[in-house]
Amino acid sequence: MTKTMDRRHPTAPAPPAKARPPRRPPRRESRRVAYLLLAPALLAYTVFVALPWLHTMWLSLYEWDGIGVGTWAGLNNYLEVLTDPDLYGAIEHSLGFILFYSVLPIVIALFLAAVLGGRAGAGGSAARAILFLPQVVPLVASGIAWRWMYAQDGVVNQLLSAVGLGGVTRAWLGDFTWAFPAVGLVGTWVMLGLCLVFFMTGISKIDPSLFEACRIDGAGAVRTFFAVTLPALRNEIVVAAVVTVIAALSSFDVVYATTGGGPGNSTTVPAVLIYRLAFTNAQVGLACALAVVLSVLISVIVLALGRLSKEDS
Repeated sequence: MTKTMDRRHPTAPAPPAKARPPRRPPRRESRRVAYLLLAPALLAYTVFVALPWLHTMWLSLYEWDGIGVGTWAGLNNYLEVLTDPDLYGAIEHSLGFILFYSVLPIVIALFLAAVLGGRAGAGGSAARAILFLPQVVPLVASGIAWRWMYAQDGVVNQLLSAVGLGGVTRAWLGDFTWAFPAVGLVGTWVMLGLCLVFFMTGISKIDPSLFEACRIDGAGAVRTFFAVTLPALRNEIVVAAVVTVIAALSSFDVVYATTGGGPGNSTTVPAVLIYRLAFTNAQVGLACALAVVLSVLISVIVLALGRLSKEDS
């Protein structure tokens, strides 16, 4: 009877064995794989960036015309960069371009992104495409076009005359006072579309319920912008600031195509001066020293922006 009951009511099956977690590769193996994946990019960076920069630093220690045998100069080229009014004046001009290439585009793009953020129709898309157009056009072509518009009989002066401001018309790029801001505004026009794309992308990632909550609380557009939109765009603002500051400090195309650094040295920037020193004045060592100083200045400012963003977060 017992045996029959045992056959009718068998014991419960044993629970299945737990599946073993997948074996993780050792840390050394993971690092080796990571280094192998990074090797091609590191090789290209070393060959095309790091080694040329080290060679530039080495040439900056010589007085060399680019053809004959160089003469050891030590740090004399760097002293000249920091004491010659024309050389450090070019660095001051590039710092001044930060206002036009970085600050103004970011501020205007934030305003336009807040206005266009909720417009998904054809009008909003057309506005974004038009504002991004300067990023598609080569900078040299942009500089030439703006040089025509800034001419004495160009579009800018024609528009001013049409609205009754003919008394302020001038050859903008030939004026010692107005040439610098005139070229700077070209940089603002070029960088505006790029900043707008950054901010429009950031706004698309914001949870719509946050805007809905602001509307329910009775917050207006300005308060919603400072309470929701601006804090959410912190990372995009930092990226835009880094990109535009680098463009301001290394600007060459627009300046060379519009004024060539003139009139006088009123719009000369380090990149234009490096070109002149190396290929016109045959002062390759001095040009390399200025290039090294410019690269160090860019690195310091970019690292400072990155540090500030980490502290804010």
